[in-house]
Amino acid sequence: MLPELKITQLRHFVWVAELKGFHAAAEKAHRTQPAISLSIRDLENKLGEPLFEKRKSKAAKTELTPFGRHFLPQAKELIAHHDRIAQDMTLLAEHKTGHLRLASVPSIASRILPQLLSRFVADSPNLHISFYDDNSDAVLRMVENQQVDFGIASLWQAQEHSDKNFTPIWQDQIGVVCRNDHPLAEKEALHWKELRQYRLIANGTSRLLEESEAEPLLADSQFYISNMISLIAMLEAGIGITTLPWFAFPQDSATLRFIPLTQPAVVRHIGIVRLSNKSLTPAAEALINFIIDNSSTED
Repeated sequence: MLPELKITQLRHFVWVAELKGFHAAAEKAHRTQPAISLSIRDLENKLGEPLFEKRKSKAAKTELTPFGRHFLPQAKELIAHHDRIAQDMTLLAEHKTGHLRLASVPSIASRILPQLLSRFVADSPNLHISFYDDNSDAVLRMVENQQVDFGIASLWQAQEHSDKNFTPIWQDQIGVVCRNDHPLAEKEALHWKELRQYRLIANGTSRLLEESEAEPLLADSQFYISNMISLIAMLEAGIGITTLPWFAFPQDSATLRFIPLTQPAVVRHIGIVRLSNKSLTPAAEALINFIIDNSSTED
């Protein structure tokens, strides 16, 4: 049977060898000299060979045996390997290393996550993050396929997602987006029926109108555009108007205006989506808690 080598005993051996004495090693280890001697003797018994030459006097320096000289670099290697693993696992537990994967709907990805992630990784230079932004359906698929640790999305028709946990964090109102020179741009609030006389452009968030009194707008839409960049370009070109959640509205746009839709008032709920039967890595769990703890100052 192979001997089970204790890291503490290996450290004692290396210190005695490097410091040329049991007394100096005892001081470094904050132990008594007899305790260090006992530790070395037990290590020698496990290895089956003496590590140090017998001293002729207490004043003589402690010297390694040929076996001890051969074992010294091996002991150092074992200690270094142990310390690397211990450090890696400690950093992983403290979410300062590892690989974190998450996906988010574009509105949260662009409006809220940059500030949150910047603060979260401030003291974690060895934490690698893979980040994907897509619509809610795509985010949910990535969660289902375990391509990401968790997602940030709306959980549409929650009864169909019994395998997931949803923690709502943000909510934003649906409004109408049009050019600044559009006839609706001067309105402070809108009734859904006022939109029917204009060309409507549907998008991925338009289904939020389903099961509301504004649902007829979906059938009225002449265009459907899934990509947000293309949608904004069409709106800025004056092709038509659309409905969007407030977070999805491009706040830096100089040509578009957001008008709240008050009849009906439709609210989108966005939050953390994760598989209910799967444990998260320490980094993913820490980021979720960080987002929840700081969400009140970010929405």
